[in-house]
Amino acid sequence: MKQIEILIFFVFVLAFSSCKKFLDVNPDNRAEIDNVEKLAKLVGTAYPQYGYLAMAEMYSDNVGDKGPQAPGTHTNNPYPQLYKWEDVKEEGNNTPTQYWNGVYEGIAAANQALDAATNDIFGKAADPYKGEALIARAYGHFMLVTFFAKAYEPGGSNSSPGIPYVLAPETVPVVKYSRGTVASVYEQIEKDLEEGISLLAGGHWDVPKYHFTPAAAHAFAARFYLFKGEWQKVIDHANKIFPGGDFKGNIRDFNGEALNIAVSEEYRRWWNNGDQKFNIMLHETYSVYQRSSSFGTSRFGFTRTIYNQSNGNTAAGKNFNWRAWTTGGTDNLILYKYFEYFHYTNVTAGIGYPYIMMPLFTADEALMNRAEAYAQLGQLDNAIKDCNLFATTRILDYNPTTHAVTVAKSKTFFNVTDDKEAIIKTVLDFKKRAFLTEGLRWFDILRHKITVKHNFLDADGEETFIELGPEDNRRMFQIPEQATKLSDVEPNPR
Repeated sequence: MKQIEILIFFVFVLAFSSCKKFLDVNPDNRAEIDNVEKLAKLVGTAYPQYGYLAMAEMYSDNVGDKGPQAPGTHTNNPYPQLYKWEDVKEEGNNTPTQYWNGVYEGIAAANQALDAATNDIFGKAADPYKGEALIARAYGHFMLVTFFAKAYEPGGSNSSPGIPYVLAPETVPVVKYSRGTVASVYEQIEKDLEEGISLLAGGHWDVPKYHFTPAAAHAFAARFYLFKGEWQKVIDHANKIFPGGDFKGNIRDFNGEALNIAVSEEYRRWWNNGDQKFNIMLHETYSVYQRSSSFGTSRFGFTRTIYNQSNGNTAAGKNFNWRAWTTGGTDNLILYKYFEYFHYTNVTAGIGYPYIMMPLFTADEALMNRAEAYAQLGQLDNAIKDCNLFATTRILDYNPTTHAVTVAKSKTFFNVTDDKEAIIKTVLDFKKRAFLTEGLRWFDILRHKITVKHNFLDADGEETFIELGPEDNRRMFQIPEQATKLSDVEPNPR
């Protein structure tokens, strides 16, 4: 699918070909980027080709055990391993190693583009694509440090190991890398992000929703500063996504547009359509995650209990309007949020690669990130306003008199006495319900140091639990063996 060949970072091409074959290739045998059009196409490859959905969801509290009698696949790796917070050594679909590889491939493309953009022949015309490459590089490193290092702690030293921040194209087969610290990684992310945003003006993209346009860049910045705990910057960037910071009419409308769409391809296309205002940025990812035979029928996954909890009452006074469907048995549920398309490499043989169009940033997330930032700053009226806008599109037959979020209702619902805490809990609860299977809950678990419990059912229905606490090293996904062996990247402690 890539239009320009790029050098694979950390020699991850070894996963697909022999070492001898790789070393027989000149690492600098790259396509010559001699015009802005080629530069723009190269930057278009600077995004991860694989997804993080299975990793994030299976580590979170959005999943459970359907039990040994569940009519699904009980050894459907990597789901059982992820559910138990075990290190996954496999490199296949939905594994941490696959995601690590895919992100660094995108970073390699970004660095090649940035190297090419220094050519004086481009002039100012190259600035938007240089900006896009900087932001893509920042995004890739941000996602890696989020999954493979300790969570950033606002006000903390953040001196624990980060992940290798790669700032230049590879010119030799094997490079030794230091992880730096979480603090140093965040500093470089911020530098790339802010510089990149300043260069985006005037850019032209044939399909804007597949690129870091200004709107997508600000959505990323809002998420980044949410992790940093710089609340005013979250608000400022969220307000730049839509004119006047107005999210009304720009978020998913479950009570209108989607209400009567049947369970079909049309519904999945609605979720992932680039024409939808709520999809700020999309990207194709090689994945079987959406298939009922994958995440859907795993013994450990989206259970009836999780469905009932997510479909229950909210602090607004009524449940959210969303739907789940049974597949392959009454205990196997799946949310059809992703549209899979199949790229045939041999139509006659019926073989090829499955892809899903994955929303990387949505207006819904940005709105709720702004709501939390308002609450953190004590601007509870603004936070509640955002929550109520969100609720109008989620609660069927929404009535502002009976379904509006208030401090009093939130305090009662969560049984807390502090006004600010009550609204923050409301925001997090809204996000947990609304973004089920989208991977975002794991980010909130990391930021708020939430303990996760996973249950196990035996044949008699007896239930036991394991926990993943805030300081548990297993919250950091393990550095892939390829990186530790080939590039001396320090593994995470266990």
